[in-house]
Amino acid sequence: MRVLEAEQWRELAAAHERRAARFADPFVQRRNRGEKHPVEDFLFTYYTLKPGQFKRWHPGAGVILLNAPEVVERKFYRPATEAELLSAGLPAERAGDEKLRAVSAVVDVAAFLEKRETAVNFTREILSNTAEKPGFFGCFGLHEWAMAYKSEENNIRHEYLDLRLGAAGTDAVVENNRIRCSHFDAFRFFMPQAAPLNEIQPTREEQRHLEQPSCMHANMDVYKWAYKLLPLVPSELVMDAFELAWEVRQLDMKAAPYDLRNWGFEPVKVENPEGKAEFVRQQRAFAERSVEVRRRLLACL
Repeated sequence: MRVLEAEQWRELAAAHERRAARFADPFVQRRNRGEKHPVEDFLFTYYTLKPGQFKRWHPGAGVILLNAPEVVERKFYRPATEAELLSAGLPAERAGDEKLRAVSAVVDVAAFLEKRETAVNFTREILSNTAEKPGFFGCFGLHEWAMAYKSEENNIRHEYLDLRLGAAGTDAVVENNRIRCSHFDAFRFFMPQAAPLNEIQPTREEQRHLEQPSCMHANMDVYKWAYKLLPLVPSELVMDAFELAWEVRQLDMKAAPYDLRNWGFEPVKVENPEGKAEFVRQQRAFAERSVEVRRRLLACL
């Protein structure tokens, strides 16, 4: 256990809110105006953590917040005990203060595990399995192309975006390249005609065994696994996972078949060898970072 005085934890909470607001506030402003952003909205629309929840700071398990009556009342928090305050180094006279204890908040790990133990165990398994695997660097982000395959028959997935190579050109890239996507939540958005072209057919049941650390969507999902463990996980780690996902999403869409130049994103042209090489160069760096964040999450668990 460690303890934070009110001025310490409030400063940390304010710093987190500022860090998170850089991403969340523009999304909320666009949403209020009825606008969309093909890259930057994704982490707030595909994933389920709401902007207000995203901006709320959590210290993580094992940290006592003194004089935090508003935190004590939150889900999966409870007042600290005298023994916990003593173990955190608080003097006996303060640790014995009943009024102070009543407003000193700590994450209720036992209550969280009572409700969410299955999720914790699944998360531990998928993080561990993925972190220990070698990466596969031959997908070249073509899952996004498979999601736009046969657009003249299926309609384009992002209706407000143009296809950089047109419908026929997009179809030709899918048909003339190896399609090997291991991520179920990407594969399930493949167009019906593209799904049989995938070398493997991922299922939800196999997800914990199929994911590997070079996968773009698996690396964005590190953010999902982190926020689903709130408030056990400190917000700093959740933000590190989010910022990794933010950068991965940018490459994901630069390598996609859509023309995003009006949005300020130059394409990574994975339809040619130079584009494939650039994609893999960035993909390798993301894979290394994702393994580090996974291991930090495993350490929390």
